[in-house]
Amino acid sequence: MATSKRPDLLALLAAKEMVLVVGSGGVGKTTTAAAMAAAAATEIGGRVLVLTVDPAKRLADALGVGEIANEATRVPDSAFAEVGVEPRGELWAAMLDTRQGWDELIRHHAPDAEVRDAVLRNPLYQNLTGRFVHSHDYLAMEKLHELHATGDWDLIIVDTPPSRNALDVLDAPRQMKEFFGSRLLRWLTVPYRSRLFTVASKPFYQIADRVLGSRFLQDIAEFFILFQAMERGFVDHADEVERLLVDQRCTFVVVSTLEAAPSHEAKFLARELLRRDMSLGAIIANRVMPTSFMAKGSATSARKLVQLADDGLADDVGAQLDADPAVARAVLTEIGSRFHQVAVVATREAERRAELAELAPLLVAAPMLDHDINDVADLLDLAAHFAA
Repeated sequence: MATSKRPDLLALLAAKEMVLVVGSGGVGKTTTAAAMAAAAATEIGGRVLVLTVDPAKRLADALGVGEIANEATRVPDSAFAEVGVEPRGELWAAMLDTRQGWDELIRHHAPDAEVRDAVLRNPLYQNLTGRFVHSHDYLAMEKLHELHATGDWDLIIVDTPPSRNALDVLDAPRQMKEFFGSRLLRWLTVPYRSRLFTVASKPFYQIADRVLGSRFLQDIAEFFILFQAMERGFVDHADEVERLLVDQRCTFVVVSTLEAAPSHEAKFLARELLRRDMSLGAIIANRVMPTSFMAKGSATSARKLVQLADDGLADDVGAQLDADPAVARAVLTEIGSRFHQVAVVATREAERRAELAELAPLLVAAPMLDHDINDVADLLDLAAHFAA
């Protein structure tokens, strides 16, 4: 009888060309994405790129690249050699630059140089590019499309932006298309397209200009009119990005801690991926408590710890630590008496972990590390748990 081999995350990375790492903010997506990329470059080979939106310098330091920029930077082999690892492939890193990303989109979609230059120098565009609603989400998807189309990469791992809503990343292409057909866009541009409206509304705009500043509303209207000139290019591209998200070469990895709110959002996101026929490759439960905390023997040990603290153990520990026995007794009693609360949290984590496991073909539990991620060795140490 043949035995079925349990899939692991490395096998998933080897089978796909694009991996989108999604989940709530603060659950460790960026570190997880970097760890997956480091493991892929080390164990699988090829040219591996991790694209992040997190400007955290500690990640750049961990990868040994000094500073991560919009252009891909290769992680030097010396960063691996320093920790005794010889990678089979190359690891590259890039950080999404919102402003530069939008400028590139404008240059790509503008029908001519006149429209391109007018948009780029429009004051409203210059102010809005860093604040566009969902701009990080859409730009991340656009960048993935662009990078994959080059054919330069064997694997691209995208650390998606922290979103207020779990669906923002998935909805970004559709929202871009809806923007061009929105009533708001038509309303903003009508005054400058309709001569009759312009005459009727002239007093209002004169007052608005005095209150908001000269040409404020005109700059708004000109900006959106120019944007409409690029509608076809943006909409066509958004269609291509939507098709890419359901391509069989693309998969999603949901990252979550096992706290109530992130876990709930992870379940919602996983179900939505399945509903949309998008590939849910794995769920990574991050910073998970040891399952040994739920063992009956652990609870028994905690109770005995409290008893023994008063029966001489505190004196022994105090002597070992060169500490006041009364202080050692207080610490031991606190640890032993509070263990039940920790065990309750571990039990709840186990229940949420089981619920997540029902939704994905692979659930990986990564433990809470007792140190920060400081170098490639730490990333590979974290990634080692992905194969468990």
